[in-house]
Amino acid sequence: MNKKAKTQRIDIQLDSDIGSGEYANFVVITHSPAEFVMDFTKILPGMNKAKVNSRIIMAPPHAKAFLNALSDNIARYEKKHGEIKHQGKDPFGEVGIKPPPDTLPN
Repeated sequence: MNKKAKTQRIDIQLDSDIGSGEYANFVVITHSPAEFVMDFTKILPGMNKAKVNSRIIMAPPHAKAFLNALSDNIARYEKKHGEIKHQGKDPFGEVGIKPPPDTLPN
């Protein structure tokens, strides 16, 4: 018995204002039993505040699927372009940039 797996196509639309993207070099991730919240910001030299540019909220299974997809894409990137170097320490630790521990923007 030969069954073909059904493949569903999803038409993803990308508006021009979203398509230009938002630059982020800092993300604060929090979670509850029901969701993961990722607040993406950009931190610029000499600035001590960072405005959240984008907040992404995912259910735990979707967050794990995102992690797996990102890991797969990083592996493919490194295979093509070489290893992404990581300093082995918090890149923001040297300049003292840390989110306040009890005042996360949820």
